[in-house]
Amino acid sequence: MNIVVLVKQVPDTESPRKLKSDDSTLDRAAADGVINELDEYAIEEALRIKEAHGGEVTVLTMGPAKATDAIRKSLAMGADKGVHLVDDGLAGSDALQTSYAIQQALGRTGFDLVVLGAESTDARTGVLAAMLAERLGVPQVSLANKVEIDGTSIKAQRQTDYGFDRVEASLPAVVSVVEKINDPRYPSFKLIMAAKKKPVETLGLSDAGIDASQVGLANAATEVVDFAEAPPRAKGEIVTNEGDGGVKIAEFLASKKFV
Repeated sequence: MNIVVLVKQVPDTESPRKLKSDDSTLDRAAADGVINELDEYAIEEALRIKEAHGGEVTVLTMGPAKATDAIRKSLAMGADKGVHLVDDGLAGSDALQTSYAIQQALGRTGFDLVVLGAESTDARTGVLAAMLAERLGVPQVSLANKVEIDGTSIKAQRQTDYGFDRVEASLPAVVSVVEKINDPRYPSFKLIMAAKKKPVETLGLSDAGIDASQVGLANAATEVVDFAEAPPRAKGEIVTNEGDGGVKIAEFLASKKFV
């Protein structure tokens, strides 16, 4: 089975994040880059599917040169090879353009199953899986917390507010996963060393057959028109218990419509 996992390098959530003043895009140099947390669950699920059914796991990322670090960690977890879609012309691409670029790259790698996290911690749009499935003309299985492969079909539990739905689709397909699906493995020293020898293919726009007029900040369908720094957190209110502490807390919660 040819399994492709989409991974993304995002700013560490523990680091301060900000937008650049000149073009209103995310300043990735201002924070440490880490692999998107939900993508680690996607990698783990792909590896489990491979272990159960055989095949190969390819990790695919789109991003600047330093995004190679996300590929290397994926390879250290056990993925077989990596593909890095990197080109200055891709900078500033929105979700719609990203889905197009990845579609083109997948046309080169081929796939039976595409696995990715349900959202990324930098943009939190959660729309890439749906956009990509539409472009590829294949079924989308979203928010999966359990996945089973049965021959040429995929069965999954789709997480909902009321529990889960059972869904089934034919392969090839795109599946997005949530954190309840598994526990990602830690790379062993042996796998970390082996990852250094695993192949990573670098693709530019022309290599992947990407039309430069369909990607990049200047051609984006969406834009940030304005932004401002978040105000500093206000000092909290201290409630002194003089026999009426419970009442004061209840009144506060009611004023905030929590109760």
